[in-house]
Amino acid sequence: MPNTKSAWKNLRKSEKRRLRNKAIKSATKTYIKKFLKLLEAGKIDEARAFLSEVYKRVDMAVSKGVFHRNKAARIKSRLTQKLNRAMASQAA
Repeated sequence: MPNTKSAWKNLRKSEKRRLRNKAIKSATKTYIKKFLKLLEAGKIDEARAFLSEVYKRVDMAVSKGVFHRNKAARIKSRLTQKLNRAMASQAA
């Protein structure tokens, strides 16, 4: 347990940040899962429209410091690849 006043304050701050980060991370993952379900269901047009919303959420997580910018780029790249593969398989 913290011994000093400043250590108590840092404990409170880190707990607040942990909860905020957890909420942002969870919401972002939920959006990603919704996107993947749309792809699984074969709703390619809806998934394409929803991808921009997923991008927005991931970028917001980066701006809040929850994700590193390289992780965000990796997530966006993989989701785009999945969409492109789904579109190619639908066209074939």
